[in-house]
Amino acid sequence: MTESHACPALLIAAPASGQGKTTVTAALARLHARAGRRVRVFKCGPDFLDPMILARASGNPVYQLDLWMVGEEECRRLLWEAARAADLILIEGVMGLFDGAPSAADLARRFGVPVLGVIDGAAMAQTFGALAHGLATFQADLPFAGVLANRTGSLRHGDILRDSLPSSINWYGALPRDAAIELPSRHLGLVQAEELADLDARLDAAADALQASAGDVLPRPVVFSAPVTEAPGLLLNGVRIGVARDRAFAFLYQANLDLLRQLGADLRFFSALDDEALPEVDSLYLPGGYPELHLQQLAANRSMHTAIRAHQHAGKPILAECGGMLYLLERLTDKQGDSAELLGLLPGRAVMQGRMAALGLQQVSLPEGELRGHTYHHSRLDCALPPLAVGRSPNQRPAAEAVFRIGRLTASYIHFYMPSNPCAVAEILRP
Repeated sequence: MTESHACPALLIAAPASGQGKTTVTAALARLHARAGRRVRVFKCGPDFLDPMILARASGNPVYQLDLWMVGEEECRRLLWEAARAADLILIEGVMGLFDGAPSAADLARRFGVPVLGVIDGAAMAQTFGALAHGLATFQADLPFAGVLANRTGSLRHGDILRDSLPSSINWYGALPRDAAIELPSRHLGLVQAEELADLDARLDAAADALQASAGDVLPRPVVFSAPVTEAPGLLLNGVRIGVARDRAFAFLYQANLDLLRQLGADLRFFSALDDEALPEVDSLYLPGGYPELHLQQLAANRSMHTAIRAHQHAGKPILAECGGMLYLLERLTDKQGDSAELLGLLPGRAVMQGRMAALGLQQVSLPEGELRGHTYHHSRLDCALPPLAVGRSPNQRPAAEAVFRIGRLTASYIHFYMPSNPCAVAEILRP
């Protein structure tokens, strides 16, 4: 029997979204990585943007954990593998600590990971202690490590917040309210890591503040038990898969790339913005991203249009998700009303909206099998093509995304989590 592994671990959570979980998690990762420790970071739930920041902070790839989308056994495997090699595991929560089903608290309880509560103390004094007490005691069986104050106004303010805590709750320090630390955002979340020229300076400043406030003491070790799942076979052995990866298409689960390689695929990355031709490939994977922010450059790269159209007309597989699907449409219009013709491989048009159009986990039954994933977008699609299938949400959200298919082209707003069904993914992408 494979042995268990122990590693210090924390799940960083908050009372609500917008409290600064990513900033705190990144600061902790950078603080301990600078001290020479091997830090592995995870993100609760289906998020692409936070992991980009966290990967830069820790120096290692970041994976998603979700008891529904990823599954308990796959979460167990990911944590066990991380514990085998790391000196510290950090898990950034999602929304509020107890929000959703499953919640970040559910994940913490399932694997015995102590919770570090992040509370925005900007407009707070002694009530900070009451809120911390509520987080720590709302569920009696929740492992709780302590709290950290974010966006404090001064050292004295931090002292007031610390002194408000019951003796049973540990103080993990404070991060000051400082524009040099905060991470900027846009409509789908944080700005992508590669777009922030001063990201490393921000991460170092946040790490410095934590060091000054509370030092770099490791949390207690957590024992992670071994998984029982077996690895899939070489279902895509030798298949060359072209993966779009650039400023327009960057929403990629690291677990998806790992799985494709485990299945035997040869991944060949290309840029739909800058490259004039596709690499030599058998299949294409067009992930989500921000095509609307690069609309005119995508439209102007006609040689890439020709290459992808030729690929599709040759009957070769294409899997396109969200932004990748928008790239295949006849026309896309951004929020300013600027419009451009794109590939025209999928009949329809999309228009960016000022508000979120859909959000939610998704499960969809395809001819190849059941796949899980999520949807999150700000565009509305007008497509007359009857869908192959329609997704459904496990938690009563109204999101129900269509999956379209023309020949070997499969497209949807759904960002698929490929390890949820490796055999189905292999069937979709196999030539």
